[in-house]
Amino acid sequence: MTVRDVAVEAYKEALPALAASLVGGLVAGVVLGGMRAELRAVPGLLVLVPALLATRGNVYGSLGARIATALHQGLIEPRVTGGDERLRAAATAALANGVLTSTFAAVVAFFLLTFLGSRVAPLPILVGVAIVAGLLSGIVLTVVVVSVVFAGYRRGRNPDTIVGPVVTTTGDVFGILFLLIAVRTVLAVAGVF
Repeated sequence: MTVRDVAVEAYKEALPALAASLVGGLVAGVVLGGMRAELRAVPGLLVLVPALLATRGNVYGSLGARIATALHQGLIEPRVTGGDERLRAAATAALANGVLTSTFAAVVAFFLLTFLGSRVAPLPILVGVAIVAGLLSGIVLTVVVVSVVFAGYRRGRNPDTIVGPVVTTTGDVFGILFLLIAVRTVLAVAGVF
């Protein structure tokens, strides 16, 4: 196989996922653009958006890479079974990391904005939004990553090629959608919105 053949094959595998990623990013942007009331109601939320989306990509991209590596090494089978402790441990760790890093981002954003003298929502509101959004998007991303990696592997695709764009797209779309849901839920519980 020549370098050209390898490059053509990689593009053939990745191009549909990259196109979906582009569309997903635009959809997430439209949802974010429609969140004007929520962004006004929770000062500092806009500062959190890039951190929360980056967290989704980093944490669940790593989950996809771990699963892909385990598949290549024959450590796990490409199906979800109740007894696969490695898969369950990796998914649980990713979900916990996603929620913890979201919480950490909210705390850092609160103290940074307070230090800079910017208007910021109360810490419990920011943390509540980060936890709810992190948990909801984490559950969806875990299911999507595991499903896509296994389906791609069973079809002879390299999961490492498709997991990045899939995590990016899913993380952007569901990350923003669940951020909107989290803001509305937390503000409703707090009696603000």
